[in-house]
Amino acid sequence: MATNLNTSDNQMRDVLAQARTIAVVGHSDNPGRTSYQIARYLRNAGYTVYPVNPTVREIDGQPSYASLADVPEPIDIVNVFRRSEYVADVVDEAIDVGAKAIWTQLGVVDNAAGQRALEAGIDVAMNRCIKVEHARLGV
Repeated sequence: MATNLNTSDNQMRDVLAQARTIAVVGHSDNPGRTSYQIARYLRNAGYTVYPVNPTVREIDGQPSYASLADVPEPIDIVNVFRRSEYVADVVDEAIDVGAKAIWTQLGVVDNAAGQRALEAGIDVAMNRCIKVEHARLGV
C-alpha cells in the first residue's frame, strides 16, 4: 500500500533509507542550480543518481537521460525539479516504469497526480526538499 510520505516521518525515513537509485527529473548541468546541488548531495550520501533532462547530453561526465523509461535500472525515487504543471506527465512516466516513490521539490504540487501515483502503489512526497528531509531525519 502506498503512503503519503508528507504525513509520516517514519515512512519517509524508511523510503530514503531503503532507496538506492534516484532519478532527478529536471537535473540541470549548471552547478549554480538547486537541482544540480541537491543531486550532488544525494550522490555524496551514497545514492546512484540518474539525471533526466532531454535538453542535456551529460552532466559531469554522466549521461543525462531523455525520460524515465531510458534510465538503465529500476528507480526507487523520482525526484522532480519541474514546475507543477509537468508533474502529471512525470507521474505517468513513473507509473509506467514502476518507480517506488515520487518526490517533488518545494513549491511543486499537483494533488491529482499525487493521488494517481498513490492509487498506482507509488509513495508520494510533495512540496518537500529531499535534501532537507534526508538531513532532518538523519538517514
